[in-house]
Amino acid sequence: MADKKIIAVVGATGAQGGGLVRAILNDKSGPFTARALTRDVHSDKARALAAQGAEIVAADLDDLESLKRAFAGAHGAYCVTFFWAHFSPEKEIAGARAMAQAAKHAGVHHAIWSTFEDTRKWVPLNDNRMPTLMGKYKVPHFDAKAEGNSAFTELGAPTTFLLTSFYWENFIYFGMGPRKGPDGTLALTLPMGDAKLPGMAAEDIGRCAYGLFKRGSEFIGRTVGIAGEHLTGAQMAASFTRALGQEVRYNSVTPEAYRSFGFPGAEDLGNMFQFKRDFEKEYCGARNLDVARALNPALQTFDRWLAQNKSRIPLE
Repeated sequence: MADKKIIAVVGATGAQGGGLVRAILNDKSGPFTARALTRDVHSDKARALAAQGAEIVAADLDDLESLKRAFAGAHGAYCVTFFWAHFSPEKEIAGARAMAQAAKHAGVHHAIWSTFEDTRKWVPLNDNRMPTLMGKYKVPHFDAKAEGNSAFTELGAPTTFLLTSFYWENFIYFGMGPRKGPDGTLALTLPMGDAKLPGMAAEDIGRCAYGLFKRGSEFIGRTVGIAGEHLTGAQMAASFTRALGQEVRYNSVTPEAYRSFGFPGAEDLGNMFQFKRDFEKEYCGARNLDVARALNPALQTFDRWLAQNKSRIPLE
C-alpha cells in the first residue's frame, strides 16, 4: 500500500464517489488506493467502504480546512457536489471553490471535477423559451456547476472537467420510474419528446473517473463527456417492458407540464429536460459513448442495468 498513490474521493458514500472508491478497491493490482471523504465517518456506507479497504476521512465542503487536511498527500482528487441536498446554487459554487482551493493547496497532480454545461450559453436569461429560476439561472443545478469550473481554472489546479449523464438510478431513488396510470398501465413520464437522453449507471461514472486517473495527465485541462447509452423515452419504455414483463408506455409530456408537477426541484428538472430535448445534438454530442467505453470497458447498457436492478424500482 505504501507505494500506491492516494485518490481522495469527495462524496465517497454517494453515487459517483462510491463508484470510484469501489473501482479503485476492486483493482487490487492497480496503482491507486482510495481515501474516502465523508461528513459522517460512522455511517453504514462509510463502514462498508472501510471494510473493503478504503481509508475513511472526515471532510465537509463547508469547511475548507477539513478539505485541505483530507486532500493532503493525495495524488488525485475527485470533486463532486450534491445539489439535491440543499437546492442552493450558491452552495454548489462555494463547494467547487473550496475543493479547488484544497486541491491547489495540497498540490494534487490530477483533480477531476464533476460538472455540467452552463445552459445560459444556449438559452440566455432573457430567452422566454424556458422560465428563469432563482433570478439568474435556467437550470440551476447545471449552471451552478458550470460556474464552479472557473475556480479550478483560475487557481491553476490540474483538472479534468467531467460531464456526466442522467443516472439510471433516478428510476429507483428519485421517483422517476414507471408509474401506474388510472387504467393500471405503467407509464414512463418524461418531457423529452422524441429526443435521446444520455444516461448511465452511476457506478459507471466512478469507473470512468478511475479510467481517467489511470490515464495520467492525458486529460488534464480537457472536458470529457460520458454516457452509457443515448436513448429515447420510447426506447427506455420498451426496455422496461422487456425487463418487467409488463407493458410500460412512454408518456411524453411538455416541459411546462413537468415543471407544474410540484415536487421539490420540478421546475429545475423540467428546464433540464427541455434543454436536453431542444439541444439534443449538442448535448448527446458532448457525451461520447466510445470515450466512455475506452475509459471503462465494463460500461453497462440500459438493458443490462435493468436486468440487475429491476427489482429495486418502485412501481406505483
